[in-house]
Amino acid sequence: MSKDLLLELGTEEIPAGFIDYTFKQLTELSKEIFSNNRIEIGEIQATGTPRRLVLLIKDVAEKQSDLEKEVRGPAVRIAFDEEGNPSKAGAGFARGQGISPEELEVRDEYVYACTRELGEDTKKLLAELLTEIINKLNFPKSMRWASEEMRFARPIKWILSLYGEDIVDLSVAGVKASNWSKGHRFLSEGQIVIDSPAEYFAKLEKEFVIVDHNRRREMIVEQIEAIAQKKDVVVKVDEGLLTEVNFLVEYPTALCGSFSEDFLELPSEVLITSMREHQRYFPVEDKKGNLQNLFVTVRNGNEEHIDVVRAGNEKVLQARLSDAIFFYEEDQEETLATKVDKLKNVIFQEDLGTIYEKVERIVSLSGEFANQLGLSEDKVEQAKRAAKLSKADLVTGMVDEFSKLQGVMGSYYALNDGEDEEVASAIFEHYLPRYADDILPSTEAGIIVSIADKIDSIVGFFSVGIIPTGSQDPYALRRQAQGIVKIIVDAGLELDLDYLIEQSLATLKKQDKLQRDGAEVKAEVLDFFKLRLENLLEEAEVRYDVSDAILASNFTNINDTLIRATALMEYREDEGFEELITAFNRVANLASKSNNTEINPELFEDDSERELYSAYQNAKDKIDSLVAERAYVKALTEVAKLKEPIDNFFDSVMVMAKNEEVKENRLGLLNSISNLLAKIADLTKIVID
Repeated sequence: MSKDLLLELGTEEIPAGFIDYTFKQLTELSKEIFSNNRIEIGEIQATGTPRRLVLLIKDVAEKQSDLEKEVRGPAVRIAFDEEGNPSKAGAGFARGQGISPEELEVRDEYVYACTRELGEDTKKLLAELLTEIINKLNFPKSMRWASEEMRFARPIKWILSLYGEDIVDLSVAGVKASNWSKGHRFLSEGQIVIDSPAEYFAKLEKEFVIVDHNRRREMIVEQIEAIAQKKDVVVKVDEGLLTEVNFLVEYPTALCGSFSEDFLELPSEVLITSMREHQRYFPVEDKKGNLQNLFVTVRNGNEEHIDVVRAGNEKVLQARLSDAIFFYEEDQEETLATKVDKLKNVIFQEDLGTIYEKVERIVSLSGEFANQLGLSEDKVEQAKRAAKLSKADLVTGMVDEFSKLQGVMGSYYALNDGEDEEVASAIFEHYLPRYADDILPSTEAGIIVSIADKIDSIVGFFSVGIIPTGSQDPYALRRQAQGIVKIIVDAGLELDLDYLIEQSLATLKKQDKLQRDGAEVKAEVLDFFKLRLENLLEEAEVRYDVSDAILASNFTNINDTLIRATALMEYREDEGFEELITAFNRVANLASKSNNTEINPELFEDDSERELYSAYQNAKDKIDSLVAERAYVKALTEVAKLKEPIDNFFDSVMVMAKNEEVKENRLGLLNSISNLLAKIADLTKIVID
């Protein structure tokens, strides 16, 4: 037999960002804790609203499963004496297992203690199990209240806990469980008695609480779509905002409001940011993608007094947008270029100086990178100009009010100042990509300034000892490194990581900001990028061993690394690949015993040495040429031709000869062959399936 189990933790309003993560915890903890306690359960549903966390577990068995345990003890000859009586060892083992010596079983020359622990009634255990689940929940931020020692997202106000129709007798943070809940804060009065889990959701809905967050989300979407259809518009539903709004309400009712058309003179990003970030409104466009003077919001309640609610929302947005127009007009009273000097008063990082000093480094790097890529003089100047203006909007009123508009407003202000369009675009693009699936910069200036800004931050923070560890990455250096990798791959740039890091170190040194040994910083930054390249190769579906083989070789040219990995993956399918790996592993293993690469043909004692040396010389120029052309599959095919002379060499001579000169000469030949292959990959990392 089984019964359903219901737990509701009534709280003060929990931040929207905490809730979905908590549902996942409730589900995983329930599976783990009930399994550990041998209680069979059915489907788990974790859901809730801002004021309640709810756990519903279907078909919870009424008893624990019995525990059958078998423990092997000492050998029979040790457990019993010659007359078959229990020895001290045998009796002690039996006593330790809670049975008599007579109950010991004999098998395979050993004694076994076989015990069976009868399962207890689930009802007796539930208070302890549910308390354990509650206590193990964690949140991004927790709080204590009153005199309670317990930490939780928000104070717990009531607990509903039912196993079937029975109340589970538990108490948490001074709150004793009962069989009642509460409805909507304003639309419901008093306590709601719940007689069984089966009636919980329906009773709460009558009291204006849609407990199931999935159903609540569907309702919001349906209501928004109905408004869009009625108004013949497109409501821009951002998934992140939709999730947040869903966890801000218990009973959703969508409504459409409006604002003055005069505000449409503002950049659309300002209007959208103001609506989304400050008010949690959904912006509205016409069918052609033009922003309209409408918005959609979701109230926490029913249709009652909806016009009053609409008017209140419109009034609040009117004030927000009035502020935005004030900032927009005030910011343009002076040009973006005149704001650059104000960056001298803004600290970037204590040891790395001001934003102004960072801008100086970005300008220098941008000019260097543009020249390295062979851009025209005009393009070089565009990149440097964009770098100069890239951070100027940080001291504007608009960005101070809406920090997410950094770069966006700089781009608008630059255009309004008459700056070149590519310069204006680059001011926005240099922040790209801002998150995992974000767009990448598309202009040459935007690409260059983006890389310059990011490499300056990465090398700069590493140089002052601020290095990401574990989950700690307060300056988002991993994201910035991944951004550089993506930009270089997307644009097919020939910008070597060695070069980027060296140039960045030079700019830091010039400003006397370099606090650690440059070579040490460079090595750490390269290792940091190596992990990002592992991700790149994994996304390209490159096998782990091929990835290891490629990254063990030179990986600082990102596009070349990707091409070599793809070529090696392709060459893995060649029928002679496995034999080639075996042969070159022998070469590499012996070559590692010496650093010598000098070869003296006069010291050859066997024809196999001469044959291998001749094959190596014939292959070297071809392979070097193919590697230069990045024709790596063809290069590997040429390498494969060395297999037969390598096998003959190992069959005919003893590499570690007694004659030291002969031995070093043979090792020099093997080292030369190994180095030839190392330009492509370290094949010793390859795993043969």
